[in-house]
Amino acid sequence: MVLDDAALDRLFREARTHNGFTDQPIEEATLHALYDLVKMGPTSANSSPARFVFVRSPEGKERLRPALSAGNLDKTMAAPVTVIVAYDPRFHDYLPRLFPHNPDAAKWFTGNESLAATTAFRNGTLQGAYLMLAARSLGLDCGAMSGFDNARVDEEFLSVEGWRSNFLVNIGYGDPEKLFPRSPRLDFDEACRVV
Repeated sequence: MVLDDAALDRLFREARTHNGFTDQPIEEATLHALYDLVKMGPTSANSSPARFVFVRSPEGKERLRPALSAGNLDKTMAAPVTVIVAYDPRFHDYLPRLFPHNPDAAKWFTGNESLAATTAFRNGTLQGAYLMLAARSLGLDCGAMSGFDNARVDEEFLSVEGWRSNFLVNIGYGDPEKLFPRSPRLDFDEACRVV
């Protein structure tokens, strides 16, 4: 089945990185629906290493404030929700449940810290991309960001679980008045090869 043009526009062609949002809140049920879509995206060995912290309370935003770069401060503080897209370095502890047809899958990673780290980061990043597409499919808009202090975010929000931050995504209902003009993209011949 091919998605119709309206769906492709919403997910890709007309989708934009939003820097401003309306003050319409995002209900917790929407966050649950969002994750229920994200978790279905493929990862290697169904490893599912991404972890998400939905920061939406004023107190949570204040805890996040000191970690933000100056260019990301105002838009993040004003966004209805900021998602800390993180990953669990110990994701393989869940493999007996998530990859049950191979009971030895966790052993691939327990003795190989480099492989575990690469797998967690790569697949966690992939799940972060799924998060943005899932948010768009639910009528939300997104603005992904790298400008923050990872160590500070990890200490403030993730240290109990031992998770590590990857990037941030502001989500909400975008304010079209705050959009920049769309930036150009590379053409197929500049970015692709067929061999």
